[in-house]
Amino acid sequence: MKQNIYKSAAIVTIFSTIEKLMSFFYRVVLSRVIGAEGIGIYQICLSVFAVFLTAASSGIPITVSRLIAKSNTVNDIKGKNSAVTAGVVGTLIFTVPIAAILFLGRNALDFLFTDDRCIDIFLILLPGLILTSVYAVMRGSFWGNKQFVPYSVIELLEDAVMVILGCILVFNVTDPVLGARRATIAVAVSYVFSFCVSLFWYFKKGGRFVNPRRQLKPLFSSSMPITAMRTSTSLLNSAVAVLLPLLLMKTYGLDNSDAISLYGVAIGMSLPILFIPSSLIGSISVVVAPELSENFYKKKTEQVRFDIEKSIKAAIFIATLLVPILFVLGDEIGEFLYSNQLSGEIVQRCSFILVPMCLSMITTTILNSMNHERRTLIHFLCGAVLMIISIVFLTRYVGIYSYMIGLAASFVITCVLNLLLLRKSCKGLKYMKYSVHALIVTVSACVFGMLLDGIISKYVSAVWQIVILAFATTGFAVAFLFCFEMFTLRPLKRLISKS
Repeated sequence: MKQNIYKSAAIVTIFSTIEKLMSFFYRVVLSRVIGAEGIGIYQICLSVFAVFLTAASSGIPITVSRLIAKSNTVNDIKGKNSAVTAGVVGTLIFTVPIAAILFLGRNALDFLFTDDRCIDIFLILLPGLILTSVYAVMRGSFWGNKQFVPYSVIELLEDAVMVILGCILVFNVTDPVLGARRATIAVAVSYVFSFCVSLFWYFKKGGRFVNPRRQLKPLFSSSMPITAMRTSTSLLNSAVAVLLPLLLMKTYGLDNSDAISLYGVAIGMSLPILFIPSSLIGSISVVVAPELSENFYKKKTEQVRFDIEKSIKAAIFIATLLVPILFVLGDEIGEFLYSNQLSGEIVQRCSFILVPMCLSMITTTILNSMNHERRTLIHFLCGAVLMIISIVFLTRYVGIYSYMIGLAASFVITCVLNLLLLRKSCKGLKYMKYSVHALIVTVSACVFGMLLDGIISKYVSAVWQIVILAFATTGFAVAFLFCFEMFTLRPLKRLISKS
């Protein structure tokens, strides 16, 4: 069983890493072609769209996955199909009317955007609200049935369609608004692709749409808190997209274009770098969540504890490796990728956000798999309040960094509350010693990297500086982890032998 988990996690991680790398370098291309203003417009449209998409389907995939896992414990095929059908019905009930209302009322959407140029671009995404919400249900069925390869392939191909088409459409574009529009068209086409392919695969593997009545109530009762939490996240991001540029204009005297450009640097350039671990955490979550749910329903207490400990330690391990790289090389990475000094400065100064971010993400997934959706919603809302307070009261003093401070505070409070609930729900969890050792390794690797940077920066180009320091800092951290017995090659050996 452990070998299957390692293999599944490896498959999802590899595909997810390739996908995120494509998306990341696509962002670099967009930033260079359509500039910070174009990125800002593009990001604002996606943020507002994400609110509606999240409200429509964000809680459904994990809930469908959990209901399928529960049905698997008693080999209930009809129950599995009913869960998927209930998910599709539930999401269509919301998305079809909302898409129609937004389209027909498009002349009254000014209140959603700080920039009127965003409205027409936003409308391009509306058909995708319906299509991608149905795909989200299919994604949940893949997770619950542990079909990780098709899920990973579809996700990768969806991203490839967006990246390839987007690069073609924005090629030689000089106007930032036209560039944002064409990049959005590529996103909409990728939604159509994943919708068609996922439905084809679902029916090909024997899936059917049946009477959803028996699963509608458990679906909505479990998915609503998750949806509320993730919708709140999207609402929060949209509020930031409106509030932050306005505060920057008011407190710093910037015009609309300059404020949106500054927002684009922070959200469209720096944040994707800081959120690199989210793809790895997501891979772990996709594999662990159905397994954890099955063990939870079967009351395998020891196995549940083992799954939780390994997931938390994996999140800490990821942060331990990445924080020193971003802390040491933040400036160089921002300059190299975007030719923008501020983006690199933000990455370097805010690199330690990765620790609470990774823990917050993985613990939220764990708790949702154990029927604690309402508590994770409350924990998230506590963090969201801190973020808004930070932006409102600190922007006049620290500018764009008010958002980063609020983000850090949000992750810290969510992480702490989640861990306290986990310790109460599952007695005997052991991760504190691992956490302390990880902190020692992280600080030591940061110091090592800065000292090495001071030596080699005088003798090598920026590119070689990034390459040498990235490998050296990572190697130092891995060696230190190995000395603390926090890193082992056993899972890799098992995976290779199994293959």
